[in-house]
Amino acid sequence: MTKLLIKLACRNSKDERKSMSLLSGIFGIICNTILCLFKFAVGSISGSVSITADAVNNLSDAGSGIVTIASSKLSNKPIDEEHPFGHGRIEYISALIISFLIFIMSFELAKSSVEKIISPSEVKFSIWYIVVLSAAIITKLYMALLNHRLYKETQNINLKAVKQDSLNDCIATASTIVALLISTFTSFKLADGIIGLIVAIVIFISGINILKDITGKLLGQAPDEELVKSIEEIMLSEDMIVGVHDLIVHDYGPNRIIASAHAEVPSDGDILEIHDIIDNVEKTISEKLKIIICIHMDPIVLNDEELDSYKALTDEILKKLDGRYTFHDFRLVKGPSHTNLIFDLVVPHKTGKTSQEIIKSVKKEFKKKDEKINLIITVEHSFT
Repeated sequence: MTKLLIKLACRNSKDERKSMSLLSGIFGIICNTILCLFKFAVGSISGSVSITADAVNNLSDAGSGIVTIASSKLSNKPIDEEHPFGHGRIEYISALIISFLIFIMSFELAKSSVEKIISPSEVKFSIWYIVVLSAAIITKLYMALLNHRLYKETQNINLKAVKQDSLNDCIATASTIVALLISTFTSFKLADGIIGLIVAIVIFISGINILKDITGKLLGQAPDEELVKSIEEIMLSEDMIVGVHDLIVHDYGPNRIIASAHAEVPSDGDILEIHDIIDNVEKTISEKLKIIICIHMDPIVLNDEELDSYKALTDEILKKLDGRYTFHDFRLVKGPSHTNLIFDLVVPHKTGKTSQEIIKSVKKEFKKKDEKINLIITVEHSFT
């Protein structure tokens, strides 16, 4: 059925990603509205606050569907003068809105549950209530499956949020069934309120997890390791490019990624030939990875025995201090009394040491090897 829905949604579509996002939103609105009506009826007749709260949760989920549809349309608006990088980040903002809706729902459910604990009331029971709620669980499981498939196809983070929300709803609805059974067949009348409060906490935690995913993208998180690896592999596939560093990736929304990198090339190479190679690499990355990239040519000296020996010494010392340290832009400047080694040292973000402490420890190790060596080090962190 999932394949059929996707096929129908994408039929004659010029933008399959947008069509699949719209499918998620429309399907979600229809299913959640129906579930809300049935659950609200069951909750009102039975007097169960957890069922009524679960119905309101489905109503908020229908609102999430509206947000998904709106973001799908707005994020696909063409580039304009005010937004030269497009409107793709609207998807992230809409997912942020969904997380806020989840927070509101968890607060309202917690409030109702506490009131139910303070003033418990009798819950009515009917086998039809169990049938309706069980059908709701099956529906939500399918919605989670559908949105998981759509997320895999589109990488639309809204759909990931909707998938997680659907799974949370399965837990919430299953909990209401348990509360209904306990309240009916035991004398423990607080079960409805207590379980409702537990469900509120679960929903709140899910909102936190979604918020973490979104804020990372909005604030500028490190790029995906596989993406970094793919960019570096394409660049290093050219014989004239012997190294890559300072790779920076900016995410402006789905299919709107802009990057820059430094490509180490032989200093004695033909600049026109190297420039042509760089152009071709940029085009290849654009075609294969859908990334706009600007590559800076970084000339380095090759086949210099003295320079290579100092590079080997530097590599040995850095690995001794911390296997995560790397270096680039390595230069050798010789003088009558000392030799300057100039390089950029790339260190992890979490080292427990300041830049000055790191430089001091590196210099100390070098002095053990050669008193005439003078280090000029620039400490930096990787952007990947």
